[in-house]
Amino acid sequence: MTQVRGNAAPNAAAQGDRTNLGRLIGAGLILVGVVLLGLGAYLGPVRYATSTPGKLTVETCTVDYKYRSSSSSSSSRKKTKTRWCYGTFTSDDGKVKDLNAELRSDALYQRGHLIEARRTSDISYMQDHGWVHAIALGCAWWFGALIALAIGIFAAVTGFPYGQSESQGLFRTCLVTVAVGVLGLVVSLLVVFFS
Repeated sequence: MTQVRGNAAPNAAAQGDRTNLGRLIGAGLILVGVVLLGLGAYLGPVRYATSTPGKLTVETCTVDYKYRSSSSSSSSRKKTKTRWCYGTFTSDDGKVKDLNAELRSDALYQRGHLIEARRTSDISYMQDHGWVHAIALGCAWWFGALIALAIGIFAAVTGFPYGQSESQGLFRTCLVTVAVGVLGLVVSLLVVFFS
């Protein structure tokens, strides 16, 4: 008679724990995807549609330099510059006027130059790049969310990366969805950059 030493049950329990961890990671990625969808809606078309259009008459423009390091050595510090323009904002309908408006600009402008701007809150302004820019910005966030949602759904259903893949069809669907998300993200970012 042969004797079997050890117990197969602990290995099965450990495999189940890892599958549950994969499903928990998938649920977290689904949550991240939902948050990205909300951010895309707010930072793209919603903020543009709810802001007040107008013009900023430039009084002065400045450049802020900030240094940040990517490692512990001081020789690898990167210099970033942000351009700010200050002046008077007047809405297109004439109802809103702010003498102390400031916004991040894409260039340094001379005194008296008019910049197309949008008032997003009582103290916040942004340069007006148009509807195409706003929609492309929202789409970039949405395609990023699509990537997180596809990977999250696959991990939540199968327990991947720790479990066994139960469905080749689901894997192919999620892979195509991630590819569409990456392609859409790249195209959206190109539109944002060039608009």
